[in-house]
Amino acid sequence: MPSFTEENYLKAIYHLSEDGANSVLTNDLAEAMNTKAASATDMVKKLATKKFISYKKYYGASLTAKGKAEALTVIRKHRLWETFLVKQLGFAWDEVHEVAEQLEHIQSKRLIEKLDEFLEYPKTDPHGDPIPDASGKIVKVKQVHLSEYPVQKKCVVCAVKKGSPSFLQFLSKIGIGIGAMLTIVDKVDFDGSVEISIDHKKRIFISKEAAENLLVTE
Repeated sequence: MPSFTEENYLKAIYHLSEDGANSVLTNDLAEAMNTKAASATDMVKKLATKKFISYKKYYGASLTAKGKAEALTVIRKHRLWETFLVKQLGFAWDEVHEVAEQLEHIQSKRLIEKLDEFLEYPKTDPHGDPIPDASGKIVKVKQVHLSEYPVQKKCVVCAVKKGSPSFLQFLSKIGIGIGAMLTIVDKVDFDGSVEISIDHKKRIFISKEAAENLLVTE
């Protein structure tokens, strides 16, 4: 059974590999973990010894089947706890990440099974991220960045790419959440900003960065 720190590293390697990278460089891992490259290298070697990852110097680290299963278990717990905190305890979606970071290390499988059952087996967390099932399977929905969506076509917000608290607070302030219906009214060539209609009620301009971090579907 991996330690808390090892679980965090496995989760980080998984997330850094999500865009299709075959391996993760230790410098990138160190940045993600906010630590020194030497510390990341030491941990990577430790994880390789335990068969959680494959590691080759200068080529980086990749999860083994064993390591991927552990990473998905941690991610599953994290996203279930985020869902519980929002739906049952009234936390805002920008408040739950750090709390879930603590709760995700609870080892009781029965507790997580009961939590999943209590929440009626949610498929996504409050930020729209898919929740792995008990076997680690993830059902992914086709998503595109709002910035890439055509003008005058309706879409629904299904996820947030980079859910920093400040960005989530901004979205809440302007009335955008998961499930909000948007229509791109216009795109500004000068700075890439986007004029959108939210739930057919109001129009607002958002930055190119904001549009790139909102994931939508038809």
